[in-house]
Amino acid sequence: MLSDTSIAQNAVLKPIGQVAADLGVPEQYVIPYGKTKAKIDLKFLNELKEIPDGKLVLVTATTPTPAGEGKTTTTIGLAQALVKMGRKAVVCLREPSLGPCFGVKGGAAGGGYSQVLPMDEINLHFTGDIHAVSAAHNLLSALVDNHLQQGNRLDIDPRRVVFRRVMDMNDRSLRQIVIGLGGKGNGVPRENGFDISVSSEVMAILCLAGNLKDLKERLAKIVVGYTYSGQAVTARDLKAEGAMTALLKDALNPNLVQTIEHVPAFVHGGPFANIAHGTNSLSATKMALKLGDVAVVEAGFASDLGGEKFFDIACRYGEFSPRCVVLVTSVRALKMHGGLNKENLKEENIPALTRGFENLDAHIENLAQFGVPVVVALNRFPTDTENEMGEVIRHVRAKDAEVALSEVWEKGGNGGLELAEKVLKALEKPAGYRPLYELDLPLTEKIALIADRVYGAAGVDFTDPVRTALADLEAGGYGKLPVCMAKTQMSLSDDPKKIGRPKGWRLTVREVRLSAGAGFVVPICGTIMTMPGLPRVPSAESVDVDDQGRVIRLF
Repeated sequence: MLSDTSIAQNAVLKPIGQVAADLGVPEQYVIPYGKTKAKIDLKFLNELKEIPDGKLVLVTATTPTPAGEGKTTTTIGLAQALVKMGRKAVVCLREPSLGPCFGVKGGAAGGGYSQVLPMDEINLHFTGDIHAVSAAHNLLSALVDNHLQQGNRLDIDPRRVVFRRVMDMNDRSLRQIVIGLGGKGNGVPRENGFDISVSSEVMAILCLAGNLKDLKERLAKIVVGYTYSGQAVTARDLKAEGAMTALLKDALNPNLVQTIEHVPAFVHGGPFANIAHGTNSLSATKMALKLGDVAVVEAGFASDLGGEKFFDIACRYGEFSPRCVVLVTSVRALKMHGGLNKENLKEENIPALTRGFENLDAHIENLAQFGVPVVVALNRFPTDTENEMGEVIRHVRAKDAEVALSEVWEKGGNGGLELAEKVLKALEKPAGYRPLYELDLPLTEKIALIADRVYGAAGVDFTDPVRTALADLEAGGYGKLPVCMAKTQMSLSDDPKKIGRPKGWRLTVREVRLSAGAGFVVPICGTIMTMPGLPRVPSAESVDVDDQGRVIRLF
């Protein structure tokens, strides 16, 4: 059996100009990045205003496990299947972060015969967007510390600087640091730290901004810290937004690539869904909706994270009305939620599988709250037995939800025809998308509502500093913003060890951060880290380059 890397390297790609032309993008708006990648000038959206939108399909998943669910692969395979059925489909994905590529997860461009290509370039530096985000973010950090060094005209309290630094790599040793040591000429000593670049507010802003003007205005609103008297200090106060926009102006244009079956794919923006809002850029989705009959959009991790944030944040700011949501699961993942160890997943185990159904049920019920039809995609792995797959299909149908077998890893679009058929039927149904909460609710009530109705928590525990911070945010005029929960992706709870559908637990909010430019408040729950660490055996140990210069063993 060929590896994902081998399949990708053996694929024959169309020139990106041809992909763009087939999609309907005029040549003057195509900005090539080599032969197989391009950016599409965001100005092209202005020409598409009068064109009616296609239909929007969201792809999310059950709670991730080390067994794998195959959400990105299913997203790509579904779009390929829709094209085989005569629809003009466009894929929208996030850009992979180098951190997971060299950490636990490996690559993030799909797999088998459902990949976006060139896989190795997309997974590594791609078009440089994440590097641009890192540079713009760290420019603002440098300007903060330079301001402190050069007399502190704004009277910033060094103890209340809240804007940290970022890098696109997992490095736990940089989570908490002290800067400015070594004497007066090296700056003002203070505590600081690094987050991963894709959790940066600058990344969120890049994905939510509608144009250059909007980008600059959002960047100007970033709160970097507070004065000794408690007044917020913004990037505008430091005159930083112009230079930051200069670094990001090219990154703002959506990236166009293709799937292994030449279906156009926008891969743009990379916010994590466990510590950010987890969706590709709104501009890429808007472009896909104008250019295609169906836009297939993936949200990070599961319905409790990327799914909820897509509905409550991305749809609000993008003014989207999703028509169908696909929930990806696998027999392997459900057996792990039923208590089976990864080493035993190849064996048929119906009792473990049925115990794992409670996790699947939670996600089906989560999605039903948003008023959009749900189709469950059962992603088939080679070790799945007919008995196991039959049990899943019967269970989902008993929940009054649609279900389809997906074999897109092995068969590409042909393996997703059943799923595509179910999705097309769902798109014909009336959809009444609605967000989970109203924006005028107090911040504590928004958090409690998500904890109750999405996570299944018995309640929420706010530390005293968090309660004070939330009250201060509301007093400062930020109370009507949506909330972007930062929580482990490995459980519906805030404890990654709690598998299945935990009950009787309470959500702990230990910190709260304001993303004023992005337009949301970030409650940080449990032990989630905004700078991940590397595992005992990082994926980086396997990645290599052969004598022909080809990247191998990326995933």
